[in-house]
Amino acid sequence: MVNVINRTRKLRALYNIRLGEGAAILPKDVKRIHLDFAFKINDGHFGARKVWRNYLPRLKYHNPTVSMTVNRSQDQAGPAILTIFYASPHDSSASSPSSSTPSSSTTANTSTSNHTPFERAETISMKHRHESQILSDLLNLTKATLVVASPEEKAELQALADDEKRSETDRARNAAYTEQKRQEKALLDQARGAVGAS
Repeated sequence: MVNVINRTRKLRALYNIRLGEGAAILPKDVKRIHLDFAFKINDGHFGARKVWRNYLPRLKYHNPTVSMTVNRSQDQAGPAILTIFYASPHDSSASSPSSSTPSSSTTANTSTSNHTPFERAETISMKHRHESQILSDLLNLTKATLVVASPEEKAELQALADDEKRSETDRARNAAYTEQKRQEKALLDQARGAVGAS
């Protein structure tokens, strides 16, 4: 039988991708989302990095046909921009999976020649902004539908949260016990040293 702790961790990771902030279904006319920001978080790129790490996986999970690309540059003073590309109304492939496109880039090339043609693009400046503000702007611009957890999923999430609280108290109790044993051993070692010296 598989270890219960390992199963719980995998279940928590799956729920973390499926539910939470950023879990939304984008409209059919959104073809591509592109993030452009620096490698390091200095100079206002922290929010952009959080969007990439926390929200983009959830968006991709619920929108597998939308191409999501990331371009990270070495230019810390450069802009941090999220660009949303919308499909042309006559584009019949709006619901078909996109061709194999790079998911990330470290070059300064942000051309769209490798992607499906688009009708319009809207940008969101992410520099010096909190990730929740960026996400709110993205959801408002695209008119995305938020994914709401079902009652069963809410109950499972609550059970996982309760398990985490119990684990936290167990860890604190074990740490206190270990510290007490360490102090007792130090006292015994000190007493033995004092007896041996006399």
